[in-house]
Amino acid sequence: MKLLRIKDNSQQKKDAFSQVAKLTGKIADKTLEQLEREGVFVFPETIKDAKDITQDQMILQSVNDTYRSGNVMGFLGYGDERLAIASRFCREGEDYLFQYLLDKVLDFPNIVDLDADANQDNRLFNFLLFLFPHYLKAAMRKGLFKKYIRHRYNDGNVKGTIDVARHIKKNIPFVGNVAYSQREFSYDNSLMELVRHTIEYIKRKPYGKKLLIKVKDEVKLVIDATPGYKPYDRQKIIEQNKKNTVRHAYFREYLALQRLCLLILRHQRHQIGTGARQIYGILFDGAWLWEEYINLLIKDIFYHPMNKSGKGAQRLFDGNVGLIYPDFISRNSEPRIIADAKYKLLGNIGNRDYLQVLAYMFRFDAKAGYYLYPEAEGSDDLKLWLNRGSTYEKNVVPRDDISITKHGLKIPMDAQNYSEFIAKMKVQEQEFTSVFYA
Repeated sequence: MKLLRIKDNSQQKKDAFSQVAKLTGKIADKTLEQLEREGVFVFPETIKDAKDITQDQMILQSVNDTYRSGNVMGFLGYGDERLAIASRFCREGEDYLFQYLLDKVLDFPNIVDLDADANQDNRLFNFLLFLFPHYLKAAMRKGLFKKYIRHRYNDGNVKGTIDVARHIKKNIPFVGNVAYSQREFSYDNSLMELVRHTIEYIKRKPYGKKLLIKVKDEVKLVIDATPGYKPYDRQKIIEQNKKNTVRHAYFREYLALQRLCLLILRHQRHQIGTGARQIYGILFDGAWLWEEYINLLIKDIFYHPMNKSGKGAQRLFDGNVGLIYPDFISRNSEPRIIADAKYKLLGNIGNRDYLQVLAYMFRFDAKAGYYLYPEAEGSDDLKLWLNRGSTYEKNVVPRDDISITKHGLKIPMDAQNYSEFIAKMKVQEQEFTSVFYA
């Protein structure tokens, strides 16, 4: 197996990708939307609603004789070639920050070990399994999925369409029964059966029960709703779901769950990437993970509007005009603070970012704005004071009451193991959040 490791937000010569040339040819200059259609699993699933990750974003973008990576982390494969995209804070194969973000935001077990080259496919498969509770919980918020199912009966209570051929076969001589079928609205349908098969599969894993305990109520609902479950029907259920994907926009969470279940059941370890779907993998939006992680740190003192779920939507203008979702709005209105989480290099936080936060500050009468970003250097905060005046009148001077601060969370780069990394992160988190409690 040929494995190449790169980091997010980095730029490398195209020659460096020669050992995974076929895979590179499949993904270079392709958008996330294109890769998703080809079978790559993108998390979070609703990228069209995300702010920092868009359908037009590319995994590898050609820039002259180099390839530039974006905010995305994860694993991709094609044939015997593998590409591992680690966080830019990864050192010597150990991507502790990526693991830490997954652990904090998604409650992932400790599985990130980029040193084990031979286990890239196993790791990819584990990622899919560990995402199952998150997707199941999201889908079940809409309630159990219900659809019309045609049931076949042979009794005296005729309510549907008579099946003449089956009636002749079963009821000659006539004893009072009639063979018929009827369409009924049922929870025990092919999609819920697919979810049930996935649950039963995960249960048999060594860590299965520990994984499913997080969603024990949802699991019980699925089991209770699928009395027709038969273990030997798995392949039939898979084929039914391949042909009948969820189409209604209201149930888009179920579509994502359906895709995940199919990936798990169709590509169990040794089958990953075989067959018609040659390119495969799983990609995580680093910007989304970072934003949700920052929210865990400061949620007691900041509101967190969420554009993916439509919670906390704000408007710029009267009459419901100008929908906006600032990352963070301080709960204390005196003084009001606007904060924006950025999974970017310090030097890449520029004009578009400034304009966005300044607009939010103006809307909420805030005098202070913050960019919250990860960094390795331990740099001091950079405070930018807003100018007043114009170059035409030659009276440009900085204000003394309105500022934007670039406030970095230092990521430990010298940890010898993951436990030490966690301990050092706790210290850095306290220092990072202390400015908002002063």
